[in-house]
Amino acid sequence: MITILLVDDHPVVRDGLRGMIEAEDDLAVVGEAASGEEGVALAAEATPDIVLMDLRMPGLDGVGATERILAGPGGARVVVLTTYESDTDIVRAVSAGAAGYLLKDASRAELAAAIRAAARGETVLAPSVASRLVQQVRTPAGPGLSAREIEVLRLVSQGLTNAEIGRALFISEATVKTHMYRVFSKLDVADRTAAVTTAMARGFLASP
Repeated sequence: MITILLVDDHPVVRDGLRGMIEAEDDLAVVGEAASGEEGVALAAEATPDIVLMDLRMPGLDGVGATERILAGPGGARVVVLTTYESDTDIVRAVSAGAAGYLLKDASRAELAAAIRAAARGETVLAPSVASRLVQQVRTPAGPGLSAREIEVLRLVSQGLTNAEIGRALFISEATVKTHMYRVFSKLDVADRTAAVTTAMARGFLASP
């Protein structure tokens, strides 16, 4: 029997997943968590074989929860199950140690097969996700950042607000926002945390 922990902040999603999983004779749900923090605690307590992890949740997100679960006891393998398939999301999840990356439109048969494969120690990726990873490896990293954009982003990584960055660089807050907008566009990200993480991954910023 393969034991599974569900981590998703939407009760309806968890109910649907439980129904799909428990229709299989060799799969069993041993716990449900509504947040990343709760997922980390339950993973240590229930020691499941597989954790099905939502990616975007309030508080501790799926990537952070994955890192903590894999650093803790139990030996669970984490499979991300999400509606998002942006390059940044995929790279962050895989870099955190996720054993798989599936999309929530997967069928019951696809989900069950992926869980079994992950339990065997295999890496499982939705076909579209695998294609994006291959494409990313084969293509250049994308447009570079200007010296000023890197300077702004470095201060963002230190936790400064736009107003504080403006004062530090003797530019207006509006100009800082313009630089950040360009950074988001060049790195194909939607928030400051993802911008810093992606910039580090591409070598624009040194890791702390």
